[in-house]
Amino acid sequence: MYDDKNLYIAIQVFSSGNDYVVPSLQRDFRAGGSDNLSLVFDTFNDGTTAFLFGINPYGVQREALISNGGADTSGFSTAWDVKWKAETKRYEKYYVTEMEIPLTSFKFKEGETKWRFNSYRFDTQNNETSTWANIPQNQSIFGLAYMGDMIFEKPLGKSRTPLAIIPSLTSYVVRDYETNKTSSDVKLSTDVKISLGNSMNFDLTINPDFSQVENDNLVTNTTRFEISLPERRQFFIDNSDLFANFGNTREANPFFSRRVGITRNKDDENVQNDIIAGVRLSGKINKNLRLGFLNVQTEEDLPNEIPSNNNSVLILQKKVFARSSVGIIFVNRETFKDYDFVEASERYNRVVGIDYDLASADNTWVGKTYLHKSFTPQTDHDDYSGGFNLGYNTRKYNFNIFSRYVGTDFNSDLGFIRRTDVLAVNPTAERVFWPVSGKINNHSIRFSPSYIFSPDLGYKNTDFDIRSSYRIEFLNQSNFRVQLTNNYTFLTDSFDPTGTDGATELPANRGYRYDSFEVDFQSDRRKKFSFSINPEIGTFFNGEQYSIDGNIQLRLQPKFLSTLRLDYRRIELADGFPSASIWTIEPRFEVTFNKFVFWTTLVQYSNRNDNLGVNSRLQWRFSQLSDFFLVYNDNYFTQTIEPKNRSISFKLTYWLNI
Repeated sequence: MYDDKNLYIAIQVFSSGNDYVVPSLQRDFRAGGSDNLSLVFDTFNDGTTAFLFGINPYGVQREALISNGGADTSGFSTAWDVKWKAETKRYEKYYVTEMEIPLTSFKFKEGETKWRFNSYRFDTQNNETSTWANIPQNQSIFGLAYMGDMIFEKPLGKSRTPLAIIPSLTSYVVRDYETNKTSSDVKLSTDVKISLGNSMNFDLTINPDFSQVENDNLVTNTTRFEISLPERRQFFIDNSDLFANFGNTREANPFFSRRVGITRNKDDENVQNDIIAGVRLSGKINKNLRLGFLNVQTEEDLPNEIPSNNNSVLILQKKVFARSSVGIIFVNRETFKDYDFVEASERYNRVVGIDYDLASADNTWVGKTYLHKSFTPQTDHDDYSGGFNLGYNTRKYNFNIFSRYVGTDFNSDLGFIRRTDVLAVNPTAERVFWPVSGKINNHSIRFSPSYIFSPDLGYKNTDFDIRSSYRIEFLNQSNFRVQLTNNYTFLTDSFDPTGTDGATELPANRGYRYDSFEVDFQSDRRKKFSFSINPEIGTFFNGEQYSIDGNIQLRLQPKFLSTLRLDYRRIELADGFPSASIWTIEPRFEVTFNKFVFWTTLVQYSNRNDNLGVNSRLQWRFSQLSDFFLVYNDNYFTQTIEPKNRSISFKLTYWLNI
């Protein structure tokens, strides 16, 4: 039911018993391997973006934004927050949930009489996943190509979205044992969210604290290139797909929001760069046209030779055909003031580009093609980036081909460009089998070769990896995979994959062929005890490598969840070159006292980073989307167990709707 303010939903959910799987009472839970129900609303009827509201048998809520047609998990973000109410009561072999969702939580066209809708449920006791509108097994369960219609009895009126003011107070005390100094600070920040009509968001942030109260996962990186990590900051979340999905998001993305607020100091170290203020406008101009604009001004830091920069992004995206779109992007990073320590070639950096994203009505055909050009002072040669991909996806056959080109001088200061001087080609073929009986849900054979050529070296083949794999997905939700990989790397610069200080690096201008074999197994996550394991063995450059990584999870629901993540890698290069044992160990303990108070402790050990860290966080959600965090952080050297630094901080955030 609905009125002029809210959407009201009541659902009775039947089950074969009362043994539900609910790992935690914390909001924005992970759906896989647990009991829950999710409702998906495509309010613009475009099959590309949607709002999701979910709940589990214990009344724990989650909300998410779905983008890119819901084709895969890259278009699913639970970092989005909005105020709504829900509660659940359990009975014998069923539970009842009631929801009150303000219409202001959605974006929609005034006068609309229809939304596209679907719902899906995970039932662990019957090991069943069900949807309201039928979705083929080869498609994502939250895919937007397959939905039904939700008809309103009368046209929806203009929605008055409240003005949201979100002040926050942050304070910390840090003791640096290497310099024997203690520092402290108190910071007051404000975020403002204003809806312009029913379809546009305006975000304003003043003196923001963009610190993350949750640590990123440690990643063992034995490649020559940078690794990207996901964005979690609330200011960048609404309509994040509009900003983040240009180019090749893994290899050549012209705008990567985590660059904002991070820079390099005079010692070429990554440091946080304070932000003075920022504005962000995003949403639908009409049914087929979307607009995105972002402008953030960063603070100067003269002792560290960091200039004040203006960072801006402008985007227009138009829907074409059934579910495809054409988008243009302009990215600009510019220093308006003259600084003695800023070279002329670093005064500004700009990128312009155009993208076409393909998605057929039934999502059988998907793809992209794009062309971008960067503008940097004193550089006007080979500064293009372009590429395409095309995929054909059916129940039995999947075919994809990816290709990208990144010129040597292409640069985006606000983007993620993993490497330049690249022409890459990567075709993929997969055959999926669906048995009609037995313990296997499906199994597949996959072949994926990837070749990289260097335009500057006369299109010399500098890299390839050829992956052949076989995967089994069992009916009990466990899965098993084996993979054989053949690699070749031509080093254009000397390189030490072990990261050993002062070690002899592998020589440049030489090619290396090496192979590996790996096995991957994930057990049934519905069990109180579950695990995954991924051993690998093979040659590596001019030596050998073997590794094992995985995690162990213990669930004492719904109050306690413990996870141990382990990553061990042994590299043994030829005589005269370094060898190393690289360890990453991460125990994590989560205690949920109730749906409002949570305590999480994370221990991170990395001998490669020479760090043993402890991060303990207490969170009290005292009102909807309003939190108090108390965080203790401690770091030690791994060799001597002497302290590096220690801090205690708190953050108070209150979400006020006017």
